[in-house]
Amino acid sequence: MARTQADAAAPNDREVAGPRSLMRVLGMFDALSRASQGMGLSELSQVLGTPKSSLLNLLRPLVADGYLVNDRGRYRLGGAAFRLCAGVQAAWNFNKVVRPFMEELSRRTEETVLLGVPDRDTGVITYVEVIDSPHPVRYQIAPGTTRPLYASCAGRLLLAYSQPQWREDYLGTVAIRARTAAPITRTWLREALQQIRRDGVAWAIDRYLDGLASVAAPLLDADGHCLASLSIAGPSSRFKADLGNLIATVQDAAGRASGVVGGVHIGAPGEERLRF
Repeated sequence: MARTQADAAAPNDREVAGPRSLMRVLGMFDALSRASQGMGLSELSQVLGTPKSSLLNLLRPLVADGYLVNDRGRYRLGGAAFRLCAGVQAAWNFNKVVRPFMEELSRRTEETVLLGVPDRDTGVITYVEVIDSPHPVRYQIAPGTTRPLYASCAGRLLLAYSQPQWREDYLGTVAIRARTAAPITRTWLREALQQIRRDGVAWAIDRYLDGLASVAAPLLDADGHCLASLSIAGPSSRFKADLGNLIATVQDAAGRASGVVGGVHIGAPGEERLRF
């Protein structure tokens, strides 16, 4: 049967519905979020690998509903898209998302588990979430505690994964004043950061305090940028007896947590925003 003119103008249901179309819309939002000047139909078609005709069937309702703006043939994100982003961001709590992995790590290691984020303006790590070890002899600090980045195991991990230029500026200007059990020098610190990058994990025994040990691994976003540190800490005697297993366990938990939090960027402590 021949199609009527109205049929020919209507979007093909198969082109505007289903998983493939959903992924195209998400890909479109991702591409446009990176294009401050917007993108034309040909550009979107090339980036998404989608025929122009199929894209038009997706673009028209998105423009009509305010998710996109068509400015003389160039498409930009519209107000509805930004409202959606704000709603998703408001519902996303980084600490709550990571908490199940912290609880699992606590059960598996029975050591104190800490989530740390960097404050690059002040050069410190802030422990924003803490689960105490069930053992009577344990490492215990309050959430909100800060340490110089260079001084703690988790802080050095964050330093090792920081942007190279910022890291070099930090290493060239930081005043090493913290009194640690094992002295920290600039030369030692540079070598330690290189080792952390090679190993993908940081660990220390009797360095910050005599009798204290720690293992830390990075929480990474989709681009490999470090968002936070996931670490355990406790008496050196327990860590020395099972160090290899503790390192593997922390890396496993941090790796799986990274897969969940990979779309989040952490700024200053308490600040959260989605990375698109």
